[in-house]
Amino acid sequence: MAEFIRMPKMSDTMQQGIISRWVKQVGDKVAAGDILAEVETDKATMELEAYDDGTLLYIGVAEKSAVQVHDIIAIIGEAGEDINALLASIASASGAADSAVSTDSVDEVAGPGAAINEATGAAVALPPAEPLPSSDRFFASPLAKKIAKEKGYDLTQIQGSGEAGRVVKKDVMQFVPSPLDQTWMGGQPTGPSHQDFSISAMRQTIANVLTDSKMNIPHFYLTIGINMNKAVALRAELNHHTETKISINDMIIKATALALTQHPKLNAAWLIDKIRQYQHVHIGIAVAVEEGLVVPVVRFADQKPLVSISKEVKRLSDQSQKLTAKDYIGATFTISNLGMLGITSFSAIINPPAACILAVGAVQQIPIVQDNQIIPAHMLQVTLSCDHRVVDGAVGASFLSTLKALLEEPLRLLL
Repeated sequence: MAEFIRMPKMSDTMQQGIISRWVKQVGDKVAAGDILAEVETDKATMELEAYDDGTLLYIGVAEKSAVQVHDIIAIIGEAGEDINALLASIASASGAADSAVSTDSVDEVAGPGAAINEATGAAVALPPAEPLPSSDRFFASPLAKKIAKEKGYDLTQIQGSGEAGRVVKKDVMQFVPSPLDQTWMGGQPTGPSHQDFSISAMRQTIANVLTDSKMNIPHFYLTIGINMNKAVALRAELNHHTETKISINDMIIKATALALTQHPKLNAAWLIDKIRQYQHVHIGIAVAVEEGLVVPVVRFADQKPLVSISKEVKRLSDQSQKLTAKDYIGATFTISNLGMLGITSFSAIINPPAACILAVGAVQQIPIVQDNQIIPAHMLQVTLSCDHRVVDGAVGASFLSTLKALLEEPLRLLL
């Protein structure tokens, strides 16, 4: 018996998906577990699997088209099975939704140049209005335009003295371009002045989530400097003895996870009517991708050795790998590191519902004063963004103090 295939919810924040590519086509045999299509979600491009055996009888969404979660996208059944009744049910449901549109929203249905036919109640297009006269007709005389073009002048920069501000020959001849206008003397550039790009599902979700976060979460920020001399030396020693190369970021993840076990109030989320404090530490790692930002999760980071954390971060950051929905769900705390791009310090926006995010800058070798002597040091600045509804200033400061101590005595990360 034929069954509907609906758009699944592939992440906790997914509202719609875009069919990037249909892997199977109508008429293809399908086995449970086969990949039907690639779907672009707010997190990443993921593979849509078939849950039943059969034949793909119908595709209801074209490639590059968006579809809401739980909407019908395809039908799978027996080869040659009559699916007209199912298609009719889809059309019927669509028609019922269309009939619910009120005449008050005729502009949304038929566009602003529409009206209601009183006899039928249908939306009809109005004849187009007469176009407004082009301002170009009275803006400048033909001779003024010709001279301005020869001289490479921008007519919009010339004050007209003719009727209704019309630019005439005299105005062009008397015009003295500013030094900045000299670059235009060779004539106006050709080609489009800009390029528009459609908004992807991921970019739209990033915009919605972070706008809501910045507007509705009372952020406050705490910054601390950390002497990374010992951490840099330990990293070099560990990498001398291991095949998996450990990064400074791996050490920061481990230190953050251990610090959260000592300060569980930061390993928490605001859930409107309650504060949830998590018993396990799952660190979200902000990773830049072509269309925005994703946050895959290192689970139980406090319990994993550095080598395991390093391997997992490399897997999650490898954009050639196809990650699944579970790789993006469940972060209890987030780290955003822009140090590899040379950023020394920044403040990050909280990724709700988590209560905190740690912004990590670049390790810089700078002179510091220690024991009344000026010595070189590898210094790191980190900034903690906190949701003041969950975390108070003293609690956040205590967490940063513990994090600093762990990174300045990094052998504790190996215990």
